[in-house]
Amino acid sequence: MLNKKTTSLIVLLFLTLCKFVDGQSYNEILGRPTDSAITMSILFDQQAEVYWKYGTTSGVYSVTTNTYIASADTTLMVDFSNLMPDTKYYYRTKYRLNGSSGAFNTGSEHSFHTQRALGSTFTFTIEADEHLCDIKGVRSLFQVCLENQALDQPDFMLSLGDNFGNDHNPTTITSNQLDSLHKMYRPFFGSICHSIPLYLCLGNHEGENNYYLSQTPPENMAVYATLWRKFYYPNPHPDSFYTGNLAVEPYGIGNPENYYAWNWGNALFVVMDVYRNQCDTSPKPKKWNWSLGFTQYTWLKNTLENSNAQYKFVFAHHTRGEGRGGVTTAPFYEWGGYEANGSTWGFNTNRPGWAKPIHQLFVDNGVNVFFQGHDHLFAHEELDGVIYQELPMAADSTYKIGMLANANAYVSDTLDGSGHLRVKVSPDCVTVDYIRAYLAADTVSGIHHNREVAFSYSFGNCPTTGLDETDDNVSAKIFPNPASNRITIDLSDENGNLQVNLLNILGQRLVQTQSTELNVSSFPNGIYFLSIETSKGEIKKKLIINR
Repeated sequence: MLNKKTTSLIVLLFLTLCKFVDGQSYNEILGRPTDSAITMSILFDQQAEVYWKYGTTSGVYSVTTNTYIASADTTLMVDFSNLMPDTKYYYRTKYRLNGSSGAFNTGSEHSFHTQRALGSTFTFTIEADEHLCDIKGVRSLFQVCLENQALDQPDFMLSLGDNFGNDHNPTTITSNQLDSLHKMYRPFFGSICHSIPLYLCLGNHEGENNYYLSQTPPENMAVYATLWRKFYYPNPHPDSFYTGNLAVEPYGIGNPENYYAWNWGNALFVVMDVYRNQCDTSPKPKKWNWSLGFTQYTWLKNTLENSNAQYKFVFAHHTRGEGRGGVTTAPFYEWGGYEANGSTWGFNTNRPGWAKPIHQLFVDNGVNVFFQGHDHLFAHEELDGVIYQELPMAADSTYKIGMLANANAYVSDTLDGSGHLRVKVSPDCVTVDYIRAYLAADTVSGIHHNREVAFSYSFGNCPTTGLDETDDNVSAKIFPNPASNRITIDLSDENGNLQVNLLNILGQRLVQTQSTELNVSSFPNGIYFLSIETSKGEIKKKLIINR
């Protein structure tokens, strides 16, 4: 247990790390995009007059908003409304500082897209665990990660928590300190979220859980954190477009904007809060003591069951809030229904009146991917047809934190590194790519390069080119995969006339051999494909080289 002197020094360190790094007079963050509106959040460092011009053609702005007065260091949130669905808009910000009587300054042209129609193809990005306010997160690398996402031109981005680092000193941290911790992220998110709407998912370090909410309210970390999060960031609340938490909380919080769902193109997006509705007996409840709460559980169940979306994506910081792992944690307690021994069914006893565990809700209602953070590495797993996708840390300049600490909690496809996930959704196929972020100094050797695709997978009716194909007459396993130096091809049985071709992502042949052992140590990290031809047929396998 840390003493008061130590925790005070920690808070001072965090606040020192979290000073402003951006010199511009304002930053903008878009949020809550719908079929007909979007919310603009702008923050000036001095008083200003501001309005916006926007339209559907670059350089041509047919609509002009009212002029607003923005106070210094106070977010102004304005809705652009009466927009057309499935439409790209372009806008410019017009502003004048400190009561000047001169001409209005003109910001750069930015853009956004309203809700995609059914049958559309679009991209979104996901990041997690920025940790900029402790020693784990490196700002310069986080900026690289953000710039990489901007190059993907996503319709929106999701951040899966552990942004603001509030709970390191939970009993003595002040409202002013939490103001600083939330405010310092504005220039970073603002560097791309002027054109990429931001969705926040709460993590454990945000400190917004029932335990802290119940401590001497309203003078506690959780109340302060919620108020400042809502002050700086426009997260969704229930309306005609979004569903979510209907609660109205006291102490000026109102709707906490902590869990929500919406449709975009052919996909349903569901963001859960695995902290606020847990029990209030401990800041880190375990086993059956943890819960989504019956209200959020019922909303989740109804949202999944009432959706006929082709794809269903669910997001949370972590299964059951704490612990390590994906499919290794999924079978137990409220998430999976079993007691710790894995054979005793405890759901009916511990959750009387609840229909089924969370994982079974996913299975029965066709959830394709559950995305989570918390463990700071990339891991791709599958359980009962549901992909459990762990995200890498967004700003780890060692590129090893999560892999060294938590890889043993995962059962397949674990990779180190830092970066984000890019998800491309089309009516036929979904592709998930792990895009690595590297500081320039860490690419000099040529082994790695920024924006390299470290892992990729697809599902749906995807084109067969570049994907695993299996002939009914022959099967093969490749191990290790990912590989660093050598791989072994394990064929299902004896196959004559063996020929193995190693191809790069462009389909160019790099190696041709008749051996089941292949040295890949000379090839750069990335995605490759093996074409394995035998007398009984041909199969194709994806190979990841990572070292």
